[in-house]
Amino acid sequence: MNPFWTQIIIRTTLRHKQAGKKDYSNYELAKGFKEFKQGVAQQARNFFLITLGIFSAAFGFKGFLLTNHFIDGGATGISLLLSALTAIPLFILLICVNIPFIILAYHTVGKVFALKTMLAISGLALVVATVSFPDVTKDNLLVAVFGGFFLGAGIGLSVRGGAVIDGTEVLAIFLSRKLGTTIGDIIIMINIIIFGAAAYLLSVEIALYSMITYLSASKTLDFIVEGIEEYTGVTIISHHSQRIREMIIEKMGRGVTVYNGKSGFGKHGETKDIEIVYTVVTRLELSRLNSELAKIDHDAFVVMSSVRDTKGGMIKKRPLKH
Repeated sequence: MNPFWTQIIIRTTLRHKQAGKKDYSNYELAKGFKEFKQGVAQQARNFFLITLGIFSAAFGFKGFLLTNHFIDGGATGISLLLSALTAIPLFILLICVNIPFIILAYHTVGKVFALKTMLAISGLALVVATVSFPDVTKDNLLVAVFGGFFLGAGIGLSVRGGAVIDGTEVLAIFLSRKLGTTIGDIIIMINIIIFGAAAYLLSVEIALYSMITYLSASKTLDFIVEGIEEYTGVTIISHHSQRIREMIIEKMGRGVTVYNGKSGFGKHGETKDIEIVYTVVTRLELSRLNSELAKIDHDAFVVMSSVRDTKGGMIKKRPLKH
């Protein structure tokens, strides 16, 4: 291996794992090089997602929301509201409003997250200040829906990249820990204050359209962050667990987890040992799974639960072909 790359790998990847060690075997260097490449690829992916998020959010601002004085929830909503009421440019407000959230993120989440968030917000402010976007439409409903869509997509892509361009959720995390409430409750309360101020200072009509913008942005954000596909975890309790397991693997091409349990029923709490099958399928495969289950055991007890996202395993790969 090239001595230049060897020194980089030792300093960035192996130094913290084996502190004080100076000599590394070829196997350790090769393993370190693999981890180094994975780290670089991950950081490049994060940079791409954050950059794409910045331009998407900027397009939502300048292509839709600014000309109609519509706002969103959170820190971006505060920035848009102040921009509509004052002569201060939006790019300055985006930085100033988010500074307290960045400081809070530094103490609450961590240094790396705070640094990436600071760079992401600064990048958004720079794009808003320097890049021109076409004024797409004057229709209020289209402005509210699609302005929220591009803004929500921008925030979601930034979150996927490990940063945020709206610091409200950092405040919500902090307050939820202090007050013992949920993050969702805190965000709702913040947005009630913002939209109430918009109704009083701008107009009720703008506030109502802004709520549509917020709903559009929120749904798009959830869609981007939680994944394009919707997953369902399925727990199956049946005396035909062997056939069900084979069906899921062979016909649907999905992986399963089998664990032992006891079924209890009857007046006297009679129990029997039974194998419980668990699998995760996409929303589009759910109907087929139910159909195949009915062929094997129409009386099988099936519990389905929503899964936000998955990692590893076979769920994000194409089904096996037999």
